[in-house]
Amino acid sequence: MFQIFKKVQRKPETQNYDPANQKPILRCSICTGEQVAGFKDLHTGKFTDIMLIKDEKDLAAFKKQYGVTEITKEF
Repeated sequence: MFQIFKKVQRKPETQNYDPANQKPILRCSICTGEQVAGFKDLHTGKFTDIMLIKDEKDLAAFKKQYGVTEITKEF
């Protein structure tokens, strides 16, 4: 059969990471165990989520993409 609509594959967007103003955080849910990696603004405390972490490969990809060596967990 033929497809009516094309599947669009998007490249992951890379946001700017400023180590002077942002801190890498792994936000974890106590109830569901869901983990989201992102950056927390040191001055305002605002969290910007970047990607959902399903396993260690996702976490390694996040660290490699942004050049992060150490990430802290926040519940």
